[in-house]
Amino acid sequence: MTPPDDVFAGTLAELTWYEVDRAARSGAVLLWAFGVIEQHGPHLPTGTDVYVPGARLRGVQARLAERGVQALIMPPYYWGVNVVSGAFPASYGVRPELMREVMADLLTGMARDGFRHVFCFSGHGDALHNRTVHDGIRTASERAGVDASFVTEPALARRIGLALDDPHLTLYGPDEPPPAGPPDVHAGQWETSLMMHIQPKLVREDVRVRLEPSGLGPADLATWRQGFEHARRVTPDGYFGDPAAAGAEEGHRIQTTASEQAADAIVLRLRRTAPSHPHEERRNHG
Repeated sequence: MTPPDDVFAGTLAELTWYEVDRAARSGAVLLWAFGVIEQHGPHLPTGTDVYVPGARLRGVQARLAERGVQALIMPPYYWGVNVVSGAFPASYGVRPELMREVMADLLTGMARDGFRHVFCFSGHGDALHNRTVHDGIRTASERAGVDASFVTEPALARRIGLALDDPHLTLYGPDEPPPAGPPDVHAGQWETSLMMHIQPKLVREDVRVRLEPSGLGPADLATWRQGFEHARRVTPDGYFGDPAAAGAEEGHRIQTTASEQAADAIVLRLRRTAPSHPHEERRNHG
């Protein structure tokens, strides 16, 4: 199936309010992606962190449907926090406190509509961005009582300082150290592979095949993660990894595996939070 170019395609934005209301009343869950517009080297579009999680949510939605769970996809949030690429052109960010409050307001509105579960995904690796996603979820959960959670891998949760038993996390995938070898963290092999799979016509293939591996190590990564001028100095071309080694088949494998693991984790959370009494669900919905 050809992936849609429109980031609104297949989302709640295409539904009428009657259809959204009916879905909420029937117990549908919401899936929401948080990305950012930022540079992704000379070969990938600035919307990469929006396209990738958007495709992930479509995969999760399909696998949830196979498991009997109805899910709607929210239009993506794409004005996030940008520290690492902040010194590059076309890399925009908002203040964390502003993003947190926007998230809390919108999640409160979703809860008011009757959606009891909102699962938030991140397409952007910036540590402060992801801590802010978690902070917005926690704030909304406290204010509105909605079961909102951050669906992520254990490695990211650890990197941003969260306990793995945090109630606002829905963890998926194995809890294991990063793979051996040079770090590949931004617009490199894995991220380029995903874009070659989901949005191949947006990949500047003539540029990609000529790119040399960045050849950077852990010490460079630590400096790069300080962001702004530090990152631009370490990666003047804007990528950290080996984009020339990427392939669409690898992207398909990564996407399929992650979608299946995330859907399984969501189903497990829904089972854990299901009402203990058969009539409780009816009372909660009036």
